[in-house]
Amino acid sequence: MKPQDIYILNQPEKYRNMLLHIISVVEHTVPEATLEYKWNIPFFYLNNKPFCFLNVSGKGKYVDVAFSKGFQLKNNLEVLNGDKRNTYKSLRYFSLDTIDNAVLVSVIKEAKSFC
Repeated sequence: MKPQDIYILNQPEKYRNMLLHIISVVEHTVPEATLEYKWNIPFFYLNNKPFCFLNVSGKGKYVDVAFSKGFQLKNNLEVLNGDKRNTYKSLRYFSLDTIDNAVLVSVIKEAKSFC
């Protein structure tokens, strides 16, 4: 089993379900992206470059979908979190039903244009 799969399967069900849903959306939207395991978290790569990572924050009780060149994103700024980061911006989800697929797909497509 790959490390990224172990990371996902070891999460509590609430977070595991969110991760699996987000992975499905990313893979459907950007089928050429590859899910790897870097810096102890699942990390999508596109064109051999970091694209976005998935992180469960047990302390903050959310799943972070952080985009590598998030500072270049111009759309959906009202839902993107910069959290004192210089290059990354992320979408934060606290439950499966808070994931807005239209926004997630929109951000993924815009982020893809920077890779």
